[in-house]
Amino acid sequence: MVSMSPEPPTPADRDSPAVPRRTIARRLLVVTGTLAAAGGLAALYTLLPGGQFGGQSGGQSGLTDTGRGTITVFAAALVGWTLTRLDDVFIGLTAAAALVACGLLAEEAVFGVLGSETIWLLVAACVIAAGVSASGLPARAALALIARARSPRQLAHMTTLAVLLTALAVPATSGRAALVLPVFLALARLLTDRPVLVRALALLFPTVVLLSAVASLIGAAAHLITSEVLAAMTGTGIGFGQWLLLGLPLAVVSSHLAAELVLITMTDRAERRDPLKLRRDRLAELVGDGATGPLTGAQLRMLGVLVGVVVLWCTEPLHGFSPTLVALVGALAATAPGLGTVRMSAALASVPWALLLFMVCTAALGDALARSGAADWLAGIALGGFGPGDGTVVLTMVVTVSAAAHLVLQSRSARSAVLIPVIVPLAVASGLDPAAVAFASTAAAGFCHTLPSSAKPVAMFADLPDVPTYRRADLIRLSALLGPLMVALVLVFSHSVWPHLGLPLR
Repeated sequence: MVSMSPEPPTPADRDSPAVPRRTIARRLLVVTGTLAAAGGLAALYTLLPGGQFGGQSGGQSGLTDTGRGTITVFAAALVGWTLTRLDDVFIGLTAAAALVACGLLAEEAVFGVLGSETIWLLVAACVIAAGVSASGLPARAALALIARARSPRQLAHMTTLAVLLTALAVPATSGRAALVLPVFLALARLLTDRPVLVRALALLFPTVVLLSAVASLIGAAAHLITSEVLAAMTGTGIGFGQWLLLGLPLAVVSSHLAAELVLITMTDRAERRDPLKLRRDRLAELVGDGATGPLTGAQLRMLGVLVGVVVLWCTEPLHGFSPTLVALVGALAATAPGLGTVRMSAALASVPWALLLFMVCTAALGDALARSGAADWLAGIALGGFGPGDGTVVLTMVVTVSAAAHLVLQSRSARSAVLIPVIVPLAVASGLDPAAVAFASTAAAGFCHTLPSSAKPVAMFADLPDVPTYRRADLIRLSALLGPLMVALVLVFSHSVWPHLGLPLR
């Protein structure tokens, strides 16, 4: 018998490496998960009460076919946001496209949002923020406050005040975190002999960025979504001046209480009693040019633009100019030749376009939930056996769920787009003012500190090269105290403070 020797490998075989078993297993897992998700969504659509697709059956206890389809798309988006590593914007765009393609939402309802006043307001606010930042005014203001500190407690509260003030001018929490990061790095270099204090500051900065966002309508994109959904479902949103009046007191109280919690959980008594000796000139050198001496011409001009815009926003009922128009004029002033500090093209490059697209998608999803009746149906399911006399219980449930929702849905904008369309009919059925409950929900959602991945500002300060920063255990320890505190604060403000400021619960 003649033995056959194996044929030598061909050049093609040598050029195509074998696929690792781990890669094959991962691909099989993805395919299996995708098929399981598709099957689950099909089963969900079938099990939801209502008629056949294309009809309009369904009564008070059921859903129209549009409602069933909307809830199915909504569930698919939730699965994508919470259980996959896919980009949030990609998932949002896919959900919006599915709503339009399936006839669940008109094209104008999606594409029209791109031209809405809310989008223009956010774009113009980002341009103004770019001009203000280029002048060095924020760093100068932070230095003026922080350099006065003579103890760790003073430093924590001065830092808190400095970060809180940025909420009035800089939109979005990620933008504010990027703005204050150089200030933290300068402090870290100056306090190299106090690593414990530096770690506490690394946790304090993002904590205050998130909690102080409620001070302003532009503090987070979620605020704009809340106002838009309220306006669409009730006919009235929350303007800049009213939001400032309601949100600023909560931002001040919650931010300074959080500063105390950070000090207590991150430092010992000896560290807190050890005095500080911050050299103003050295800190100014680390922060950057224009942080000391008299205000520069650019800083004076940008201060005038900023003050003018904020004053006009707060006095809208007196002059009638919309906040969007005011912001647009401010953006033109911040970029005008001879007056501004940055070119328009450079300022537009700083606009978080991905965030804007995500905001459009989540707003479209919320709009679909409201228009299809799915939000009313979900609110009825959530209400269960509660009635108009159970408003306090319902408010407590809404605030608690809103504060804990970041564990499931990390995007603040997505949380508002998901929760607010359901909260509005839930509040009406409970005998509560929808605006009051929606504002309380959005305020409670500002707590999102449990994990580094829970919010972008937290993640930005989690891993900094050659700088001591907080540990995951520090974050969890703070969250265990801060979460219940935020829920209690929002409930106290809802019952005892906001009614005196023009937002009664009933």
